Amino acid sequence: FEMADAADFRRIALALAGTTEAPHFDRLAFKVNRIYATLAADGRTANLKFLPEDQELKCTVAPEAFRPVPGGWGKQGWTTVMLAEFNVRELQQA
Repeated sequence: FEMADAADFRRIALALAGTTEAPHFDRLAFKVNRIYATLAADGRTANLKFLPEDQELKCTVAPEAFRPVPGGWGKQGWTTVMLAEFNVRELQQA
């Protein structure tokens, strides 16, 4: 499997019904009513919003791929995803 990259992430996000893309500080944000994901300017990581219990499970099972965003955002379920740790199918599932 080929590993996922920023272009894959963007394509997957924009394929979700109702998703729009807009600048958000130094990142790109993807939203349907509210932001659910951001993509870093360097294209290496994305931040995804998970339920806290899903975040905990993902970070425990695959700490090389998922880590809570530091501080209060992480406590709300925002999770940094290391894109190079996924193939495209795995990224779609996340």
